[in-house]
Amino acid sequence: MRRRADARQLALTKPAGSLGRLEDLGCWIASCQGEVPPHPFRRPRVVVFAGDHGITRHGVSAYPPEVTAQMVANFVAGGAAVNILATVAGAAVRVVDIAVDTDTDPSVSTYKIRRSSGSIDREDALTDDETVRAIAAGRAIADREIDEGADLLVAGDMGIGNTTPATVLIATLTNTEPVAAVGRGTGIDDAGWMRKVTAIRDAMRRARPHTRNPIALLRTAGGADFAAMAGYLAQASVRRTPALLDGVVVTAAAMVAEELAPGARDWWVAGHRSAEPSHTIALRHLNLDPIVDLGMRLGEGTGAVTALPVLQGAVSVLAHMATFDEAGISGRDTAPEGTDTAPDPRDV
Repeated sequence: MRRRADARQLALTKPAGSLGRLEDLGCWIASCQGEVPPHPFRRPRVVVFAGDHGITRHGVSAYPPEVTAQMVANFVAGGAAVNILATVAGAAVRVVDIAVDTDTDPSVSTYKIRRSSGSIDREDALTDDETVRAIAAGRAIADREIDEGADLLVAGDMGIGNTTPATVLIATLTNTEPVAAVGRGTGIDDAGWMRKVTAIRDAMRRARPHTRNPIALLRTAGGADFAAMAGYLAQASVRRTPALLDGVVVTAAAMVAEELAPGARDWWVAGHRSAEPSHTIALRHLNLDPIVDLGMRLGEGTGAVTALPVLQGAVSVLAHMATFDEAGISGRDTAPEGTDTAPDPRDV
């Protein structure tokens, strides 16, 4: 299918390669869908995974942990940034409480594993059973969305302090020193940054023995929300459904998902590059090139849905642009005798 899509790109009324990466993205979607030309996305779906983290008790975030539950209510009400941007991009948003440290509405807590995760600098985030159940929850959520018609999945995140376990996972899997990977998260000051570096260093010391065991790594240094996102992204590949990655938290989970299901990354594209330094490290590890780079660092899936219209445009070009034959325009293969190339179609 990829070869057929490449051939169609060459037949469209433009010089080959003139639309740059849009051409590659359109061909990638066609190969994922298994049809050329590809069809526009009918039901892109954003799932925001919410969970609290015990590490926030040690001053690694600029916001209190109560904000996680408050933001869950904001997602449900449609007032968060991801709700607004998803509406513009034609995507629906769903939030799921995986490990929020309070009771939430039953409509969002069906897959709840526990209240918060352990403080990973000194204890495991989860038990073995909780880790397995969280991965299974993520897989079930992906299955449900795809069974209901989703043809593009987006994972978003919400959890105060979640850039700390994200950085631990990324730095551990890439053997990166903490000071080279730690960012400012929600906007911590210098003292908070130093506390965060210390917490990540201590958590990495506990995580390093598990680099070749993704389930043990999630149990030790991740959290229920990370395990659920990893299951969700791995299952997207099992179900042959493309996924659009968001920022550092989602990409950290994606790195573990690739360990769970090797080759899953062929079904993902990076929506954007976060301002968090560890995100660039993670993207390089997965060999993914972000669609946009706007200095965003909010999470929620906002970077991914900002990139979604670009991906939709790439699909539409490959699906609906006229070919040289259809438009009656001379292509390179019909150059006048005695010339090296045909006239540029833009000059016709």
